[in-house]
Amino acid sequence: MVHPSGRGEAVLAADRAHVWHPYSPAGAGVLVPPVVSAQAVRLRLADGRELIDGMSSWWAAIHGYRHPILDAAAVAQLGKMSHVMFGGLTHEPAVSLASLLVRITPEPLTQVFLCDSGSVSVEVALKMAIQYQAGIGHPERSRMLTIRRGYHGDTTGAMSVTDPVTGMHHLFRHLLPQHVFVPEPECGFGDPLTASDLAPMRDALESRQDVAAVILEPVVQGAGGMRFYSPHYLRAVRDLCDEHGVLLICDEIATGFGRTGRLFASEWAEISPDIMCLGKAMTGGYLTMAATLCTGAVARAISAGEGGAFMHGPTFMGNPLAAAIATASIELLLAQDWQAQVARLERELRLGLARARGLPGVTDVRVLGGIGVIEFTDPLDLGIATAQLVAAGVWLRPFGRLLYTMPPYSMDDIDLGRVTSAMVGVARRRGG
Repeated sequence: MVHPSGRGEAVLAADRAHVWHPYSPAGAGVLVPPVVSAQAVRLRLADGRELIDGMSSWWAAIHGYRHPILDAAAVAQLGKMSHVMFGGLTHEPAVSLASLLVRITPEPLTQVFLCDSGSVSVEVALKMAIQYQAGIGHPERSRMLTIRRGYHGDTTGAMSVTDPVTGMHHLFRHLLPQHVFVPEPECGFGDPLTASDLAPMRDALESRQDVAAVILEPVVQGAGGMRFYSPHYLRAVRDLCDEHGVLLICDEIATGFGRTGRLFASEWAEISPDIMCLGKAMTGGYLTMAATLCTGAVARAISAGEGGAFMHGPTFMGNPLAAAIATASIELLLAQDWQAQVARLERELRLGLARARGLPGVTDVRVLGGIGVIEFTDPLDLGIATAQLVAAGVWLRPFGRLLYTMPPYSMDDIDLGRVTSAMVGVARRRGG
């Protein structure tokens, strides 16, 4: 796929010898192109070629690369301190970020726990739910309830609420806590809610007394299948949780900060969760950082319960460098007409990907906000599909039966057209 020379060849040799890439066998598999720099929406490879990044670096780099405002925020904070422990100390970057998150998220989310990554923010949310239930006198409520086809991360707690069949974690089923899964809703994004869609969730909440919280990816199920479901379902689940004294956790790690056309996907249902997980785009892809927000009621119950504190504390919690960049990234987003940017992406994705409809082997084409998906009847060959995309000057990362894009909001129509053309090209060659 890549014909490196000089330094690039040495990097690839060392990579094959020592580096283990995600979801890949050690020292083998698809050859990976070495990236030497990135600017705007392009990745520059060691051999001089450039690729348009249609993945936003796994959905995080919403402003593209080397944005001058985010670069300046990083440099300014480095001149003060890159890190200091958050236990027993505080600092302005973390306080500013927490205040900003409270201001832009739905009421009544008022408390912010800063953590290291999206998976850890889910771990924090699960622990919050269990400590909350114990704090209000229901220690027996220790199970999570969720829908199938979901994905919440790769750490142990996050894996335990990810679909055990389609969520790539079945190998660890004997390690994981056993939680409660019900079928995912069949109603698509624009569809009405039917009684049969809601019945499994309703039945589970009525029949079980051990559920602490329901955890969902609002409206969009991401890595579990890039499925879009009806906001009416999320609204109904919110009502059921209230009815049964169960918390609602919204995992907005992939959907937060405008990706679906709303600042947070839960806004499509006009609901607020009790706990919200944020990550990925929060720092604009510059550094790893996440946040778990909760209501004052949740925080008070935990703080008044056994131990008198929430029992979690990452070493790099509240990292000043990441917090300063996150604040700059969110402020940059809000200062722009991001709604128009995402609406433009949606329009161009619909136009470009429509050419894949009806092709042999294509079972669905769907778009929501800045997410475009071609779904195939059978799994793609990762090596072949990636080679075809790179030859077209585009970087995407297919998985399973899905070829999808989540481009930076700043990508112009010409580059977006190249991305969709490359995707349709893969579909045509596969069908032929």
